[in-house]
Parts: sequence; C-alpha cells; structure tokens
Amino acid sequence: MKSYRELDIYKESKQLAIEVHKMTLSLPKLELYEEGSQIRRSSKAIAALIVEGYGRRRYKMDYIKYLVYAQAECDETIVHLEFLFETNSLQSEKIFQSLKSAYNVLSRKINKYIQWVEENWNEFPDQSTGNL
Repeated sequence: MKSYRELDIYKESKQLAIEVHKMTLSLPKLELYEEGSQIRRSSKAIAALIVEGYGRRRYKMDYIKYLVYAQAECDETIVHLEFLFETNSLQSEKIFQSLKSAYNVLSRKINKYIQWVEENWNEFPDQSTGNL
C-alpha cells in the first residue's frame, strides 16, 4: 500500500463526511450551528484520524491508537445523528437510517482493520515490497 488513499475505510469515511456535511446544510438554523457543527466535526475527524495514523504507521501502536480514535469518532457521529433525528431536526427517516447504517458498517470495518493491523503489521509495513 503506497497511500492512505487506497484504504477502503478512508474512502468511505471521506464520502460519508461529505454526505453529512451536505445534510447539515438543510438543518434548522439553530441546529446548523449547534449539533450540525458537532456532527460535521466528528464525521470529518474519522478520515483525518485515518490519515494521521497512516502517517505514523511506522510505529504500530501509534497507528492503532489513531485507528481507535477514528472508530470512536465514527460512533460519536452515530450519536449526533440520533440526536438530530430524535429532536426532529433531521426529519427524513430515510436519510437518518441510511447514514446510521453506513456509519455502523464503517465502524465494523475500522474495527476489523484494527484487528488486522494488530495481528499482521510490523514496525516497517512496507518490508515485503522493499519500500520504506
């Protein structure tokens, strides 16, 4: 792997953050700046943490730490979605269910990737290809 951009969890988290950002633009004015701001930050943090962790991939435990943070932000995003829906700020059940489902799937994928890194990653991840 030559770049974090090749990771499915990165691609999916970035795309979902864009969807969340667009969704928040239609929230009531009060929530646009309150809960809308919170969910935008948590959704964008997932991709950012994956990137930051990848930059530290030489150190397995640092990489895992940032992946765990990314998964936590994913779960936080789900909570913000629930707040928005349960307070009727997000009125579309279809959008709510779609995003919640996608973030649940992403959370599981990040967890599986963390497990894979724990079992298979060494301190020099590109040794098998000769690239450092």
